[in-house]
Amino acid sequence: MALTTRPLTVDDFDETLRLGREAFGTPPPGTPAPSRDDWPGAGRHNFGTFDGDQLVGRIMGRDYHSWYGGREVPTSGIAGVTIVGERRGEGLLDDMFHAVLEHGRAAGQVVSTLFPTAPGIYRRYGYELISSYDTVEVPMAALAQVRPVEGVTLRRAEAADFDAVRQVYDVWAAAQNGPLTRRGVSFPATGEDLVSAFTGVTLALDESGDAVGYALWDRGAGYGASATIEVGDLLATDPRGYAALWRFLGGFATVTGQIRLETSGADPARLFLPSAAWKVVGQHPYMLRVDDVVGAFEALSPTSPAEVSVPFSVAGDLLGLDGDYRLTVGSGSSCERVSGGPAGPVFSPRGLALAWSGAQNTANLRLTGHLTGPTSYDSTLDLLLAGRPLHIRDYF
Repeated sequence: MALTTRPLTVDDFDETLRLGREAFGTPPPGTPAPSRDDWPGAGRHNFGTFDGDQLVGRIMGRDYHSWYGGREVPTSGIAGVTIVGERRGEGLLDDMFHAVLEHGRAAGQVVSTLFPTAPGIYRRYGYELISSYDTVEVPMAALAQVRPVEGVTLRRAEAADFDAVRQVYDVWAAAQNGPLTRRGVSFPATGEDLVSAFTGVTLALDESGDAVGYALWDRGAGYGASATIEVGDLLATDPRGYAALWRFLGGFATVTGQIRLETSGADPARLFLPSAAWKVVGQHPYMLRVDDVVGAFEALSPTSPAEVSVPFSVAGDLLGLDGDYRLTVGSGSSCERVSGGPAGPVFSPRGLALAWSGAQNTANLRLTGHLTGPTSYDSTLDLLLAGRPLHIRDYF
């Protein structure tokens, strides 16, 4: 019987739930069961492949924006990728990725990201590793060494402080490549949602009473050397904010042995720890695909003091990126698909993802076979696309 791929509807709820449990296991105790009444949820777009009436695979696209180059880039977050056990290895993902990415492009989403359990599966579709969402463990003894700072006070946040917390996040996130904007239909949280989700949301305030940092933390169970405080965010826009928040967490040293912090990359928060204690205890690799070459470069909108024009090509993409392009950059920027013209460097789809995101420079792409052709534009591409650290702060 022929396979068909289509959007999933509420009539497919039970089969979708069954397939999800088969792939990802039974939810932990206390986790609310999915409800048919609010499935799939705002900003979620599900597609499935059927063999007759049987659902044999599913995929979800989520509506996000990510920060790259100081700009908000429309992003399709891929999640819930599942193939029934007996049908794995048959290429069933091809049609599902075509469907979910076509839907995202129609909605204006120009890049796509995901957290892979097996990166090799997704490289076929032009995704490549650009960062990782990590959990690190820091012993309380290291926090006890952080010196006190002047000019900053701490207090527990209330629901009315929601905008202040978001402002700190926005300033930090806009300076990076990769973080989600935490805006839009996929982030409908309110101040009440924020403060009720954690044991505490602690604000660091400057002399004017403005928030310059915050920590989201859960106290966890028990006390003693094995007890752990879980920290969701520790972010600041002022060095005193980082120091004050670390020192605050160190105040739990008499009843807990360590903290676990959700972080990524070279976290500037680590610069305020006197010791080298920083143990990675969990990792979720993060992959990106450029899904609309023209749209992605125009969303990134790199600039240059002098006008430059860079021809380049993409080759080897299963999902329609192959072709010749021209990036023109000056006080503004534009990208267009072209025919003919001077030969430029040739990116693999994975190489394009690495270059566009700033994860690798052209030299490393050439060393790994993801950039070929003339080298005359390499230094220009490096100048245009590098410069911001990659960070991820949300798992989906």
